[in-house]
Amino acid sequence: MAAGNPPAAYTFCRVKTDYFGEAVAARYDGGPMFSPEVLDPAVDFLAKLAGEGPALEFGIGTGRVALPLAQRGIRVHGIDLSEAMVGKLRAKPGAELVGTTLGDFASTRVEGTYSLVYLVFNTIGNLTTQDDQVACFQNAADHLAPSGRFVIEVGTPDLQRLSPGERFYPFDVSGEHVGFDEYDVANQGLVSHHFSSENGAWRRESIPFRYVWPAELDLMARLAGMRLRERWENWDRSPFTSESRKHISVWERPA
Repeated sequence: MAAGNPPAAYTFCRVKTDYFGEAVAARYDGGPMFSPEVLDPAVDFLAKLAGEGPALEFGIGTGRVALPLAQRGIRVHGIDLSEAMVGKLRAKPGAELVGTTLGDFASTRVEGTYSLVYLVFNTIGNLTTQDDQVACFQNAADHLAPSGRFVIEVGTPDLQRLSPGERFYPFDVSGEHVGFDEYDVANQGLVSHHFSSENGAWRRESIPFRYVWPAELDLMARLAGMRLRERWENWDRSPFTSESRKHISVWERPA
């Protein structure tokens, strides 16, 4: 928001397919991405970019990043298509400091302008068409104040790990979990399959994504009137190289 505290209650906008319903929301919190060594550098990075201005999170989920930002005095609003995930956020201590809107972050508009818009943990890939990803960049630019920044955290495509003619890449195999990605190289698509052992049975989840290259993201930013300001391998500002498995990219809306 441009001024004042964000609303405590959430508002509603039309949503697309929700792959993060009650079952996912119930077990979402926890694991390495919630650990201080992973979360604190991300919050530090984003807090410095936000400065004294408000921040808008695309895909706010259960508030993993938004709540610690709000605890630092930054006014935070978030957009998410999952009512279950946002409901879990709203039940947490400090949620009254964070405003939320239910909707598709590629197109949903909220009031005001922001010094920071951010989209973390590969969530840009939940937009499964190039058109939707382009629209997401335009939506970010439309919410930014002059000199405001748009931040994305996303993995680099793992195509070099595929053998010629192969479509499947296993990324985790254990007695409790089997995970593999199914690639559609011609259309820059993948489906992430997860098989988890639960109470003596195996539960399956399959979620579609669209992988995207850094250069393609830069072009989307240019189409939205933004320019690349910086790109790092991680939140600690490690240099981004050809070997980097992910990147933190920051685009700026010119003053």
